[in-house]
Amino acid sequence: MSSGPGSAGEAIDPDVDLHVPAQRAELAGAHKWAVLGAISAGGAVGATARYGATRLWPTPEGAFPWAVFWVNVVGCALIGVLMVLVSEGGRSAHPLVRPLLGVGVLGGFTTFSTYALDFTELLEREEAGAALAYAGGTVAGALAAVWAAASVTRWAVRR
Repeated sequence: MSSGPGSAGEAIDPDVDLHVPAQRAELAGAHKWAVLGAISAGGAVGATARYGATRLWPTPEGAFPWAVFWVNVVGCALIGVLMVLVSEGGRSAHPLVRPLLGVGVLGGFTTFSTYALDFTELLEREEAGAALAYAGGTVAGALAAVWAAASVTRWAVRR
């Protein structure tokens, strides 16, 4: 028996509760490939958008990586909006919306790897204060963005 993602008893999406019959359908053969296709297509769009943002707002040599900071904060805000719209209040969305937009587009748009690289580069330039501000500021900004965007979205949906 395989132990990789999608093998018996393990969901492709770790947010799927296999104890809920409707969510177990994710393990079905054809649906599994649709989910993986949606994630792949969304990831290509999200990563391309991030690349575009860094081309439009390049970080000059020796400067603070504002583009990646804002990509991560804005991406997290959009994740907050998306998760309220597809996961709360009994609203039903197409089963591929969250894999396409959440995992794919927004997962490809936001970036932990570039964030870690930027942090390392700041340390290598002996800018420990800027590195710590970037590390902490990104986490705080991302968490605040998710919370604020989700809160505003919940409020807007209730109205």
